[in-house]
Amino acid sequence: MTSSPQDLFLLRHLISFDTINPPGNEEECASFIGEILVDHGYEVKSLEFAPKRTSLVAISKARESGKSAICFCGHMDTVPLGNAPWQHGPFSGEIVGDKIYGRGASDMKSGLVAMIITAVRLAEMGLNERVLMLFTAGEETFCQGARYVAERHQLLGHIGGLIVCEPTSNRPVIGHKGAIHYKITFRGKTAHASMPHMGINAIYKASDAIQKLRNLDLGVSGHPLLGPPTINVGTMSGGQNINSVPDLATIGVDIRTLPDQTEEKIRTALQDLLGTDVDIELLGQARGIFTEPGDPWVKEVFRAVEDVTGARPEPSTVPYFTDASMLSPALGSPPTVILGPGEPELAHKTDEYCYIHKIEEAAQIYLRILESWCLK
Repeated sequence: MTSSPQDLFLLRHLISFDTINPPGNEEECASFIGEILVDHGYEVKSLEFAPKRTSLVAISKARESGKSAICFCGHMDTVPLGNAPWQHGPFSGEIVGDKIYGRGASDMKSGLVAMIITAVRLAEMGLNERVLMLFTAGEETFCQGARYVAERHQLLGHIGGLIVCEPTSNRPVIGHKGAIHYKITFRGKTAHASMPHMGINAIYKASDAIQKLRNLDLGVSGHPLLGPPTINVGTMSGGQNINSVPDLATIGVDIRTLPDQTEEKIRTALQDLLGTDVDIELLGQARGIFTEPGDPWVKEVFRAVEDVTGARPEPSTVPYFTDASMLSPALGSPPTVILGPGEPELAHKTDEYCYIHKIEEAAQIYLRILESWCLK
């Protein structure tokens, strides 16, 4: 199961676009993808939430059948390169054996290529039931592009199933946690460091709060597949000079949530724990999602994966969030599966790569899913 030279050229070209977020600059990448799909008969719409921050919606020109569409979704932006040197150029798309290297090779330009291959083959086969391909900007920063699309979800019509082509090594995933980021500010009173009793040390207040947060009970039991919610203090800052008592300190808190948890309840729990004299600022949030493994369409997706890969999938989830956080509720919570050719363990890493054969494998799975949908 190998990819054609044309498919590899396509992936190398997508990797060559510098869509590191920030700033993103997905517009050029979106334009390149749009031209391919227009040439194959798709109706393409661009949705720009900020200058050069363009998402793309491609809809097949299907006959009116009364059926809802299958929506495939993937993001064009990538994370920064990091400080470590790369052995393979991050925008080169260098091929070594069955691996193709570059920033976004796994997360998730290989998924975009599998989507494009599927769209092109679907058009060439004449299967003209309704399918929608959504290429988003700004996923890495709390799904900015998907949020913008979700606010205009009428453009997408009725969606019967959502496939997010994030890296899963072609194993279907039926749920993920959400995320909430807070900036928590502690205030004190400055004084000379030789007379600390004259001040109130904001860093000490932050330190005491961190110890409390380690044992925070969010009031929910663990999910059978998603597990329990988690909390992490990821940043801390405070003080301007060593020889003063600091009067200001801040921490950044990441909470990974279950689908039924709300930001309002979590904020209340934090305020009750830390007291009313701290400021809690919401920086961003994305909800968790979960589709029951017994859902009929999920079963069809699992059968398609088994038919192509020969491996029987087991229901599983992932701890990271995806664009489904924004899209699923806006679209009426259709059954959702995360399924893509990239390697999840390589996302955001130096010398990121994807196995080339898995791109063709993903395209065959997607097409099998669509064939089943079209023949209903």
